[in-house]
Amino acid sequence: MIRTLSTPPAMSSGCLSDAPQPVLPAGDGLLLRPWERADTAAFLSVYQDEETRRWHTHRPSTEAQVAEWFAAYRQDWEREKGCHFAVARDDGAVLGRMALRGLDFDDGVANAAYWVLPAARGAGVATRALAALSAWALDDIGFYRLELDHSTRNAASCRVATKAGYRLEGTKRNAAVHDDGRHDMHLHARVRGDR
Repeated sequence: MIRTLSTPPAMSSGCLSDAPQPVLPAGDGLLLRPWERADTAAFLSVYQDEETRRWHTHRPSTEAQVAEWFAAYRQDWEREKGCHFAVARDDGAVLGRMALRGLDFDDGVANAAYWVLPAARGAGVATRALAALSAWALDDIGFYRLELDHSTRNAASCRVATKAGYRLEGTKRNAAVHDDGRHDMHLHARVRGDR
């Protein structure tokens, strides 16, 4: 079915795929860059961490699966379906992941997602990386609204979202399934012009 909009799309196609995926500075020696084959072990290791597994039910279990995920990430960029970045130090060491998913160019909306390796927690890595990703998406690419959600039981993720300028907008009741059952989810958003 072809859908006709009564308004022009908020963003034009090609605003991502017409250029290579960029490397984004995130301050204090951090950068966001495309995933590389050399990142496989670090990527796989985070999904062995109990705290990560508590909040992320989609998880690879082999290096071959990680390779498939990285290939899908490249395709997401090319098809303008998502933006997936490794959060790394300038020496190349991976500290975490930042992503924009569910890209809606008609309304100019995307969903942010993230995790950091256990050794990087509590040092502001996730907050700086999320702030950098958000500034790029809103100011450079042209999104109008970025959303993220997390379990109401995940206080650390709530702090990251708030510190990165994402206002808490409400609670989505019984909205997600985790390994221990259904969870209510906080909905946060940052819109163009928020600081």
